[in-house]
Amino acid sequence: MTLGADPISLAVGMTSAAKHPAEALQVFTVRKEPKGHGAGKQIEGNFKAGDNVIVVDDVITTGGSTLKAIDAIERAGGKIAFCLVLVDREEGGRQAIEARGIHVLPLFTRTTLLDG
Repeated sequence: MTLGADPISLAVGMTSAAKHPAEALQVFTVRKEPKGHGAGKQIEGNFKAGDNVIVVDDVITTGGSTLKAIDAIERAGGKIAFCLVLVDREEGGRQAIEARGIHVLPLFTRTTLLDG
């Protein structure tokens, strides 16, 4: 998850834990860069190599920041199931992510928000 999506992913994790305590979804954050002190982690939270991951982001424009998060997750051994995005601005980001073989599921697009 990128930083803009922290509140969204935290809400999903909390709802999951409340409704399905034994099978709650695990939540973690991907920093833009590894932390400059301490353990120097780029991924913080409930993540381990081999996990199947849903990448959550608030907005995609070019897809650049989402792809950086995906790269960090894959380098750490995560397997991307798909990408959930609140808003696709329809500026090429979805296509860039899907070119990597990762399905993007936007809740809204720029078109649906402006035409709705």
